[in-house]
Amino acid sequence: MNVVWFSLIAVLWIGYFFLEGFDFGVGVLTRGLARDRRERRVLINTIGPVWDGNEVWLLTAGGATFAAFPEWYATLFSGFYIPLLLILICLIVRGVAFEYRSKRPEERWQRNWEHAIFWTSLLPAFLWGVAFANIVRGVPIDADGEYVGNLFTLLNGYALLGGAVTLLLFTFHGAVFIALKTVGEVRERARALAGRLGLVTAALAVAFLGWTQLGTGTAWSLLALVIAAGALVAALFANRAGREGWAFGLSGVTIAAAVTMLFLTLYPAVMPSSLNAEWDLTVVNAAATPYTLTIMTWVAAIATPIVLLYQGWTYWVFRKRIGVQHLAPDPHGPADGGTGPATTGPDTGGPGSPDAPESPDAPGSPDRVPTA
Repeated sequence: MNVVWFSLIAVLWIGYFFLEGFDFGVGVLTRGLARDRRERRVLINTIGPVWDGNEVWLLTAGGATFAAFPEWYATLFSGFYIPLLLILICLIVRGVAFEYRSKRPEERWQRNWEHAIFWTSLLPAFLWGVAFANIVRGVPIDADGEYVGNLFTLLNGYALLGGAVTLLLFTFHGAVFIALKTVGEVRERARALAGRLGLVTAALAVAFLGWTQLGTGTAWSLLALVIAAGALVAALFANRAGREGWAFGLSGVTIAAAVTMLFLTLYPAVMPSSLNAEWDLTVVNAAATPYTLTIMTWVAAIATPIVLLYQGWTYWVFRKRIGVQHLAPDPHGPADGGTGPATTGPDTGGPGSPDAPESPDAPGSPDRVPTA
C-alpha cells in the first residue's frame, strides 16, 4: 500500500501540473501575448470555465499526502513554509482577480486585477519548480525528521534552475493551449511564440533533467527523461505544422514524463536528508498505518472516476474556439479601442458570463476544437 499511494500521489501531481500548468501559462501570457484589453479578455476566457476545477488536483494531492504520509507532510510544510505560503496567497489572489476584474468598468480597476493575474500565475509556476527540485535534491533533515535549514537553503542553483524550467514549460504549455482555443491573430501569435518558447524550454529542461539523472538517476528515470525530451521536440514540430491538438497533448506528455522522472529518482525516499541518508523520510517510515491506507484506497476508487467524469464534461461543454469577435459589447462604451470588458457578472467565460463563448450549438459559433 505504501508504494501504491506513493504512485497515486505522483499521478495527482502529474494531473495538477498538466492542468494548472497551461492555466498558469495563460495567466503569464496575458502580459506577453495579448496586445490590448480585448485580447486579454480572450485569453482569460479560454481558462475561465476550468481554472478553479484544475486547482482541485492540488487540494487532492495535498490531502492525500497528509493522510498517506503524515511525516512527509509535516516536514514538507514546516520546512517549506514560506514558499508554500506564497503559493497559497497567490492562488487566493488569483481566484479573486478572475472574479472581481469585471465587477467595475474603470480601466484602472481592471488593469490592476490583470496585473494580479499575471504575477499570481508567474510566481507559483516558478515556486513549484523550486520546491520539487529541493525535494529531489534533499534538504537538511535531522534524526527526528525535522527540517533544520532556512529559506536561503532552498535558494540553491539546482532549485532555481528547476523553477525556471517549470515556469518556461508551463508558459509553453499555455501558449499551445491558447493556439488550440482561439481564432485569428491571437492564435497565430500564440503558435509563433510557442515555437520560440519551446526552444528555450528544451535547452533548460535538458540541463535540469540531465543534472537530476546524473545525481540520483536510475534506468527507469533515464527512460522518462528520453520520453520527456522526445515529446517536447515532437510538440514543437506539431505546433509548427499547425496541429494544435497534437502539440497540446505532447506538451502534456512532456510535463507528465518530467514529473514521473522526478518521482522515480526520489523513490524509495519521499524527502531525502542532505545531512545523513539514514535520516531520509521514506515510503516506509513516513507512511500512515496499513488500515488508513486501505480505507483511503476504497474512497479513492469510488470518488476518482466521478471527479474525472465531471471535469471531463466541463472541458467538453467549453470545447469551442473563441476570439475577440465573440466578446460581449461593453454597455459603458469602448474603453480599449473596441469592445471593452463586460461589467455584469464575472468575466471568466463561465455559464451566464457576458464574455462566455457561444454555446456549442449556437449558429455561427466557432469551429469545434480539434483533437489533433
